[in-house]
Amino acid sequence: MSRRSVRTAVRPPVLALVAALLLSGCGTDGAARSSVPPPGGTAPAGGSPFWVDPDSDAARQVRRYESEGRTEEAALLRRIAERPVAEWPAGDDPVPDVARAVRGAAPGRRTVVLVAYNIPHRDCGAYSAGGAHDGQAYRTWVDAFASAIGDAPAVVVLEPDAVPHVVDGCTPGEHHAERLRLLSEAVDRFKRQPRTRVYLDAGNPAWIPYPAKLVEPLRRAGIARADGFALNVANFQRTEVVRGFGAGLSRLLGGAHFTVDTSRNGDGPLPGGGAEAWCNPPGRALGVPPTDRTGDELVDAYLWIKRPGDSDGPCRGGPAAGTWWPDYALGLARRAGA
Repeated sequence: MSRRSVRTAVRPPVLALVAALLLSGCGTDGAARSSVPPPGGTAPAGGSPFWVDPDSDAARQVRRYESEGRTEEAALLRRIAERPVAEWPAGDDPVPDVARAVRGAAPGRRTVVLVAYNIPHRDCGAYSAGGAHDGQAYRTWVDAFASAIGDAPAVVVLEPDAVPHVVDGCTPGEHHAERLRLLSEAVDRFKRQPRTRVYLDAGNPAWIPYPAKLVEPLRRAGIARADGFALNVANFQRTEVVRGFGAGLSRLLGGAHFTVDTSRNGDGPLPGGGAEAWCNPPGRALGVPPTDRTGDELVDAYLWIKRPGDSDGPCRGGPAAGTWWPDYALGLARRAGA
């Protein structure tokens, strides 16, 4: 997935918003669910109800390193392999990927975390371009995806980039109405599954720094019927900054809850920003492990939506977007600390 529009670190308006929220206590009200683990640390006992894929790219890499006697690298990558990361079902047919996750999660009664990423005109033609051929093809894909979930417990992050690309104008205006309608319909379809929670992607505070700009598009996309919105997907903004931004957006949406992608934000965004600061930036680290015990009544979960170690695209020597890159994964894990 591309973050082509994210070029700088958090701007002054966002910092001011966060400061005001922290002073007022917004975003941290209510009883804490539990202490939050440190970046790279162990999730609290019982604090992660989500399914861990035993055959993920990271898990296979651990086994490969062990067979080669590379015990240090194997130990580092367990910081990824032994934690739940989101599944991104295929755009041609999502059913096999969804069904495999649901089957794997069933014995332990775990929740699967899934990403629906197949909206027409996806990613404005950038590194993750593609998506369904048209609106009807997308509806068919969503229906198959939702049906494959069945009555299993699931979290669906709905269409990263789709709403922010409407807000920033990257997606041409003639596609806006259809896109928001398709998102609204997708919310309704997923919510027909009895144990599925849906979060509409709302970008990150370095991309859309003014929460008010997101309100109307999110409303048209069905936020009132979703379980909330998702922030920081595939990005690097620090958790405390994202929480402050999310609390402000939540107030504008009547108290909507949200999730935060902490997969790679342990050291925050690339200092100085610059062109393609979002794309395989060096020196980054794993963030807080996935958990639903966030200590914040508005934050339903910290999730690893972006799969740590998957490339953002062919920048800084990386492979194609979504391709496993073990050297980058090792760097994220190594800098996360013990």
